[in-house]
Amino acid sequence: MLGGVLNAAFGSTVILATFLLFCRIGACLMIIPGFASERVPMRVRLFIAVSVTLALAPLLIPKVQPVLSDQSLSVVGGLVFGELVAGFLIGFLGRIFLAALETMATLVSMAVGLSNMPGMAIEGGEALPPLANLMTLTATAMIFISNQHWEVLRGLVGSYDVIAVGRIVEAASSLERVSDQLTHTFVLALRICSPFVVYTVVVNLAVGLVNKLTPQIPVYFISMPFVIAGGMYLLFLVGAEAIALFLDGYFTWLKLG
Repeated sequence: MLGGVLNAAFGSTVILATFLLFCRIGACLMIIPGFASERVPMRVRLFIAVSVTLALAPLLIPKVQPVLSDQSLSVVGGLVFGELVAGFLIGFLGRIFLAALETMATLVSMAVGLSNMPGMAIEGGEALPPLANLMTLTATAMIFISNQHWEVLRGLVGSYDVIAVGRIVEAASSLERVSDQLTHTFVLALRICSPFVVYTVVVNLAVGLVNKLTPQIPVYFISMPFVIAGGMYLLFLVGAEAIALFLDGYFTWLKLG
């Protein structure tokens, strides 16, 4: 009798439904900020994806089982592909936030004269200037410190109401969503880095004017330490507000996206 109960509780439908959950959850966690960092070993990321899937399975399996009445290879293959695409889309929308911050943080490094300093790859596979690494690593750490990674899991649960299992993700609507996300995130990153944009315009204008007045003096090389010092002081003044603004935009997307 016990064997029959276990067979009924963990039949092929339940196992297949759990695997479909893993496809969407694993694809999302593979690319979303924080969980997808290359500093996290691959086995640890796999363990996290499996653990999250098993934790959410009792809640989400009833939403998956209705589409598994037909378990033919073609139907299951289509469901697996659709879940991978849905998970990748959700993770990519979150990844755009970090990509926008990396781009504008590189601009900040150029603005304060630190772009020529050698950097290393921390969050992604591409080496960034040290100041850009500082901003992106701080933003990633604050996502976990402020417990926003739990909102990622809440968003994954809610995604099954928006993108039901078996529903085809339309290419046109997905591209429109990605385009809107790119616009929103880069405007947000520009707001974060706007003090440094103003700073570099004013400083370069002043240095250029002084260089015109005294062409015999290498003003650019003399002013470089002062430009860097001013940029570091500006970072000290606005750094906390910049990261808070990024977290607010990211949290808003997690709540409403």
